[in-house]
Amino acid sequence: MDVLVLIGRILFVPLFLSSAVGHLTQTKQMGQYAAAKGVPAAGPATAGSGVLLLAGGISVLLGVWADLGALLLVVFLVPTALLMHAFWKEEDAQAKQTEMIHFNKNIALAGAALMLFAFFSYVGDDLGLTVTGPLFDIS
Repeated sequence: MDVLVLIGRILFVPLFLSSAVGHLTQTKQMGQYAAAKGVPAAGPATAGSGVLLLAGGISVLLGVWADLGALLLVVFLVPTALLMHAFWKEEDAQAKQTEMIHFNKNIALAGAALMLFAFFSYVGDDLGLTVTGPLFDIS
């Protein structure tokens, strides 16, 4: 099971790490896009979300308090879905569909990250191939 969980962690995080790089290297451009979507303090929010993505992704990947890392990803994904992909505000059918796809993707990934949080917290130190055990204990 340890190897399967490791492979799952490796497959789960590239999306978050590549997105973190974009948030942190193209903060101005992404901040302008976020501002256009109505995100308050869009520049700092973009940089902050990049840090959340980076910290959460690395944590899950390496197994350093992977439960906390998964929770950080949830903290990024849910507000992003609601603020950046508010499909219910779109009037154009194609834009509405595109935003709905992104919204559903983020909510589904948040659900998966929440399950990872529960899994890592519940299994605890019994899960191998991690650098540390979990920070939380929900057993």
